[in-house]
Amino acid sequence: MEKSHRWIGRRLCREHTDILREVKRNSGAYLPYRAADAQRLHDARQRKKNKKKLEKFKYAKLREYVVNELNQNCSPDQIAGRLKNQPPPKLDGITVSHESIYQYIYNGAGRFEYLYPRLRTKRSKRQRRFDRKKHNKINIPERISIHLRPEEINRKERVGDWETDSMIFSKQKNTLSVQYERKTMLCRLNKLKNKEAVETENAITQSVESLPNELWQSITRDNGTENARHLNTLNTFNVQSYFCDAYASWQKGGIENLNKLIRQYLPRKTDMSKISHDEIYAIQEQLNNRPRKSLNYLTPNELIAKYI
Repeated sequence: MEKSHRWIGRRLCREHTDILREVKRNSGAYLPYRAADAQRLHDARQRKKNKKKLEKFKYAKLREYVVNELNQNCSPDQIAGRLKNQPPPKLDGITVSHESIYQYIYNGAGRFEYLYPRLRTKRSKRQRRFDRKKHNKINIPERISIHLRPEEINRKERVGDWETDSMIFSKQKNTLSVQYERKTMLCRLNKLKNKEAVETENAITQSVESLPNELWQSITRDNGTENARHLNTLNTFNVQSYFCDAYASWQKGGIENLNKLIRQYLPRKTDMSKISHDEIYAIQEQLNNRPRKSLNYLTPNELIAKYI
């Protein structure tokens, strides 16, 4: 018995229009939809699409410019933005997207040039969203969803709304507790012995106590076990916590971007047992004294000083 697009959409948790487009894209008047055929057609379209993205790299000057910028530790997004907004005269206005640069690094001639170590992640293979490791669901007491977070937090209308995360390192118990203030981009870093909830909450307590109480209004967290004692900050400091959806780290994108900057100082393979608290503090202050474009080139320390 044939099922409707709406019925299939409900079973797959997708819009019925998505199902309709999928069927139209991969079937014809004399060719009914078959999953195996649809996958082959999709793969062929992707190969054609990726080949088109690599065509511009036939220009030696563009290829040389991109490789040189990657060697200067610029990200593909930064390179593409520079080409678009401040194009070098020698390239005659040729631009390329950040996705095309990634394709060159991983699927084009760039894979033979060993360029991926120049990326922040240093991954030899590009990671897709559905490849990422998922963890068992964690039950957090009195968890409040990010969807109930007040709009003034979402719009960054006030100072004192933070995001928190834990950075892990290869085969080590030592972790780094990171806090990030959404409006001023100020950060706090604390080295931990492990990722357990007690250690994490003690680190957050240190961060809270480092600033006046009014500069801590809320904390946005993920669903890891290290956040199970979040009620401590509510009961002690009256700081409410909100939790992201499962596997939706982009909902606290500010701290995710900050973590990438921290990885430049502390790569995943860093032996944290050899890193002192003073060194962690020095990294924190380097980040807090870095001018930020979104702050009109003020530093986080300069901006937070206006509210103290």
